[in-house]
Amino acid sequence: MKLASKFVAYALGIGISLISCKQSEHNLIPSSDSPYNSDDPSSRTLSNDFKDYWFDGKAEITSYQLEQERYGELRKGHAVTIFVTEDFLPEVQVKANNASETTLPVLKLNQVKKYITGIYPYSVMTSVYTPLERNQHALKISHSMQEWCGHVYLQLNNRKEFELTSHSYFEGEADDQFSLPKSWLENELWNLVRIHPEALPTGDIKIVPSFEFCRMSHQKPALTDAFAKLMQGDSISIYTLTYPQLKRELSLYFNSKFPYEIERWEETHPNGLKSVATKLRTIKSAYWQENGTRYEFMRDSLLVQ
Repeated sequence: MKLASKFVAYALGIGISLISCKQSEHNLIPSSDSPYNSDDPSSRTLSNDFKDYWFDGKAEITSYQLEQERYGELRKGHAVTIFVTEDFLPEVQVKANNASETTLPVLKLNQVKKYITGIYPYSVMTSVYTPLERNQHALKISHSMQEWCGHVYLQLNNRKEFELTSHSYFEGEADDQFSLPKSWLENELWNLVRIHPEALPTGDIKIVPSFEFCRMSHQKPALTDAFAKLMQGDSISIYTLTYPQLKRELSLYFNSKFPYEIERWEETHPNGLKSVATKLRTIKSAYWQENGTRYEFMRDSLLVQ
C-alpha cells in the first residue's frame, strides 16, 4: 500500500573494563564460513550491500529524542539504538570472542532509554540477537530496568521452546522460570526491519508483546492476538502492530530503501497517551575501542548528555 504524500514530506524532514571490553568486542565481522547449506529453504541470502554495510567492523549508533509515558504522564528523555553484527555461540547463547565453526553470525540490537520520573531516573535496556543466515526467531532477548525503587530482569532463550527467566523486586514476581511455544516476538521485529522488512508478519497474528511493556505493566509474557500491517512508501514505510485486547499500538517508521534506518517510533498506551521517539543523529563507530575520556566529545555528535 502506498503512503500518502504527507509521509513522504515527513521523510524529508526527518562494560567491565577496557581490556575485557576489547577482548569481548574486537571481532565484529562474522565468519564467512557458514555451517548452513544455501539450498536450505530456511536459509537467508545476504546481499553485497548488506555485507558492505554491516560487516565493516563498526556499529550503527542512532540517538533519538524521547517522550515516554510513565505513571500517566509523558516524560522527556533520550533513546539510543546500537545495531551491530557479531558472532554468537548458539549452545550457551552468548557473544563469541572469536569466530569458529560453531559460531553463528547475528544482528544484535541494544536499545537504551533514559528519562526522569519526578525526582528519580529510569534506565531501560533491551538486547535482541537475530540470526542472519537463517529465517529463525531471535536466539536470545534480554531486558533490564533500573530505577530507585529497584531493578528487574527478563531473559528469553530460543531452544526447543522459548525458555524465559524473570527476576523482580516486586512481591509475587520475584523469581520465575517458564516456557512459551515458539511464535513471533515484538522485540525481534526491530531487527527484521533492518534485515528484510518484506518478511515482517502481517494480518492477524499471535505475538509476545515487548518485554518492556510486559515489565512496565506487570504482565507475564504470553502469546497475544494482534493485527499487523506494513505500509510501504517511496521514502518512508510504516509497520504497525495493534493489540485490541491490550489497547496498545506500536508503529515503526523506517526508510524504504536499504539499510532501512528507523527514523521514528510511536507507542500508544492503554491510557491513551503516546510515547514518541524521533531520530536525532546516526554515526558508525567501533565504540568499544573509544572508551577513553578523549572520546567523550563524540557524544556531542549524538546530541545526548
